[in-house]
Amino acid sequence: MSIKIENLTHIYMPGSPFEKKALDDVNLTINDGEFVALIGHTGSGKSTLIQHINGLLKPTSGKIIVDDVDITGEKVKLSDIRKKIGLVFQYPEYQLFEETIEKDIAFGPKNLGLSDEEIGNRVKKAMNIVGLDYDIYKDKSPFDLSGGQKRRVAIAGVVAMEPGVLILDEPTAGLDPKGRDEILERVKELREEYNMTIILVSHSMEDVAKVATKVLVMDKGRCILNDIPSNVFKQVDILETVGLAVPQVTYLVRELRKNNFNISEDIFTVDKAKQEIINMLRGAKND
Repeated sequence: MSIKIENLTHIYMPGSPFEKKALDDVNLTINDGEFVALIGHTGSGKSTLIQHINGLLKPTSGKIIVDDVDITGEKVKLSDIRKKIGLVFQYPEYQLFEETIEKDIAFGPKNLGLSDEEIGNRVKKAMNIVGLDYDIYKDKSPFDLSGGQKRRVAIAGVVAMEPGVLILDEPTAGLDPKGRDEILERVKELREEYNMTIILVSHSMEDVAKVATKVLVMDKGRCILNDIPSNVFKQVDILETVGLAVPQVTYLVRELRKNNFNISEDIFTVDKAKQEIINMLRGAKND
């Protein structure tokens, strides 16, 4: 499912002393099946942007076109749009409310008017893809789980509706390193399993480097960078100017290159850096 945003502007409380332009003439395209990371400092416009894509906010001006349909049009049923564009808010575990995990995940599909058999199949599939064994967890209370497991249940509840676009707002926030890696791995599997277009909002450059095929950088309501990760992470000066940074391992690579180590500059993850350094040392040993 593709998304095209044209000249999108949003002003909160226009005409009041508290008027604030949260989005300023944003233009961008997200292609079908892309894994897009949306990054930016607090207040840059990230949350406002994703709420427009889901139809939760109405633009002051501009258009959002989803699969050739302008969702800002007067006759568009936003309830239908929200079935196609799933939004997982930050700390989604606070939105869990059913007595069992199975019932919580089934809530969305039930509202789609599906048969009991189809609902059951979707719940099982969604639980499996987020790494929760159906037979073990279906009757458990979601409130008895760890933070990372609750996060998975919340994501499964949206995934079970099988949207064409999945938006995740800081899905790893507050989790320990193991929990962060597990959630990111599950999100990657979601894209492969459902062929979803995924938009990941994050402050973590390390997370972005692991999963994204495209990176959008927001600052003061504008999209200032829009490119593949390797090209965005080369813009160190621009990123630091807007209060961001490249992945920590990238700074290590830059220092190694300054000291005449023959190592690729296109390294943004620890795993890739590890392999590159091992290959470099082996080459030096063979010489």
